[in-house]
Amino acid sequence: MTLYDLLKTKKCFKLVCAAANENEEEIKKLIAIYAKAGCRFFDLCAKKEILQSAKQGLDYSIAKEKQDDYHFCISVGIKDNQHISKAYISRNICTNCQRCLQICPQNAIKKQDGFCSIVTKNCIGCKKCFEICPSQAISMHSEDINLQKILPELISLGISCIELHISGEDEEEIEKKWEELNSSFDGILSICQNRNEIGDEKIIKRLQRLISKRPPFSTIIQTDGKPMSGSDDSYKTTLQTVAFAEIIQNSKLPVFIMLSGGTNSKTSELAHLCGVNADAVAMGSYARKIIRPYLDMPDLLENKQSFEEAVNLAKNLIKSVSK
Repeated sequence: MTLYDLLKTKKCFKLVCAAANENEEEIKKLIAIYAKAGCRFFDLCAKKEILQSAKQGLDYSIAKEKQDDYHFCISVGIKDNQHISKAYISRNICTNCQRCLQICPQNAIKKQDGFCSIVTKNCIGCKKCFEICPSQAISMHSEDINLQKILPELISLGISCIELHISGEDEEEIEKKWEELNSSFDGILSICQNRNEIGDEKIIKRLQRLISKRPPFSTIIQTDGKPMSGSDDSYKTTLQTVAFAEIIQNSKLPVFIMLSGGTNSKTSELAHLCGVNADAVAMGSYARKIIRPYLDMPDLLENKQSFEEAVNLAKNLIKSVSK
């Protein structure tokens, strides 16, 4: 089944491993668990090592002859987009209150020499530490990626989709990155857009411009309601993505609509109640949270019982998309 065919089923579940997640071991476990549970679409950091780890996870759970039905997406972003940013703690300002250590969902903060510091490979830019720090010792930074340098190798390793995370009003940079993707890749492209910084009318005009030179339904619009906020399983958490998806649906753009940002097991139900007929649901924070204790087990892939427990949790979450 091609990615296009998978999206056409309107029951597509995409696991978001996080665009900035560079923890190779965690990625391997995530893919192994969710592939076994029935997920066929995975979103990854745009690094060769991460894609290779993801393929190892797929090999663990899915026979080689069946892997054509499984699809990888790599995520890139414009500079300073939250999804590709990482936290930094200034020791000169830090008061060592350790609130950041307690709130981090990714085990990305550790104590070192009496201070908290960031484990860079684990940080996904969720900003929970940034928002809770009382001394403003935490800042967010992103690295501008040279797409022309990284894309050829990643494409050669086998990907079905590339996602561009956009925000703000720098139309020139957005256009430049989008053109680079269009000229380098002939598969499905995805645009992850939120409503935090520009109005709905501007968003629709932007999306119309970006997809104008692409064939109908060769683009996914990911309605990023509240980025990386899916820490609980409530209707309120997922409300913004459903509201945003309705705006995209009403625009009648020839695109696939994917719900994201605060998504959880209530997302599809709420979308249905609101008359939003989305094609897919992307889940990251909540999907990782429900199996976090298993991801933290060093021997998970050798422990059959624990692995199956994690798979069952993932299965129940994926089923929520089909309701």
